[in-house]
Amino acid sequence: MRFIILISLYLIIDFYAFQAIRTFTKSNFVSVVYFAISISILSFFCYAIISGQGRTNPKMMYIFGVFLALFVPKLIVIIFIFGEDIFRIAIGVFKKITNSSNDFYIPSRRKFISTIALGIAAIPFTSLLYGMFKGKYNYKVLKYNLAFNDLPDAFDGFTITQISDVHSGSFYNKTKVEYAVNLINEQQSDIIVCTGDLVNNTANEMTPWIDTFSTLKAKDGVFSILGNHDYGDYVKWNSKAEKAKNLEDLKTLQKNMGWDLLLNENRTITKNGQSIKLIGVENWGAGGFKKAGDIDKASHNINKKDFKIVLSHDPSYWKEKIKKDDKNYQLTLSGHTHGMQFGIEIPGWFKWSPVKYRYENWAGIYQEAERFINVNRGFGFLGYPGRVGIWPEITVIKLTKKSVSYG
Repeated sequence: MRFIILISLYLIIDFYAFQAIRTFTKSNFVSVVYFAISISILSFFCYAIISGQGRTNPKMMYIFGVFLALFVPKLIVIIFIFGEDIFRIAIGVFKKITNSSNDFYIPSRRKFISTIALGIAAIPFTSLLYGMFKGKYNYKVLKYNLAFNDLPDAFDGFTITQISDVHSGSFYNKTKVEYAVNLINEQQSDIIVCTGDLVNNTANEMTPWIDTFSTLKAKDGVFSILGNHDYGDYVKWNSKAEKAKNLEDLKTLQKNMGWDLLLNENRTITKNGQSIKLIGVENWGAGGFKKAGDIDKASHNINKKDFKIVLSHDPSYWKEKIKKDDKNYQLTLSGHTHGMQFGIEIPGWFKWSPVKYRYENWAGIYQEAERFINVNRGFGFLGYPGRVGIWPEITVIKLTKKSVSYG
């Protein structure tokens, strides 16, 4: 019943938005093309949902992308057309009350408003299409310098390259992905970390990309953790054993690539007799997301004085537990939000995405007291097969020793 209501609502919006097209041109050919495209995309979209392929078939993402590119502009158009209709109704009521015989309806005004509406609607339409064909591979290297009082001297200048949310099952363009992987290696960081969601649903999505991501190298190693999509929770499995095998396959795959997967455990990185701790927790997310992360277990044999870097896929865990913990976790690296793959960002000045209303920490560096979190905007894409304004990210963080001033 709910599905029928949503389809009906879509058709009403579609027909209402068509009034702008009809006002702009009376061409029957344009009308036929308009409804043929609308009904075709709606049919494919409904099939993806009913068949369950929306989650498992990456090609269906492009159906959703085209659906979004067409539907969002229609919403903008109906705002203008609805406003014009409200104005006409108000004028009609006024004429009725005052018994006025003046004709306030001006067809040219209706056409003018329709033209403006279509012109403005063209902006999200072209933006969403650009995001699908170009934006999703518009990789950006974002660099941050973070200073700490308690950073061991030997690690002054230590660099970390972070990627997150690879979602390898969404990729098609090998040349673009290889370019991005080379870009990661060009940073020549001390360590590389991947903070979860290597795949969309199943381990075999990563198979075509093993050779590419196996080339990632760093002086002190490549480390990773699991994200919510890595557990296979969004697929209907034939048995629990099949699901468990999928997860084991993903773990083995990362090991074979030379990655050190941290499953609620930690590693020690040593330089010149000094060390820092790298802690990897499994996924922990607020609401209905998987809660396998255990920072206490992952911090076994670690004390408050150690300098600690935590890998935690979902930034919700930083907000819920990590930033308030007495063990003083100085730096946390997360992902998960993708920055919603859509927003407006002017570096150093302005940053907005609808995802900010869901996550307090959704993109970039945040600090509370002497504790930091970086939320990576994501390397790949999921759902909408593109990015608009919030570009795929490779983060490079340089740790520095905060100088002590005297006097």
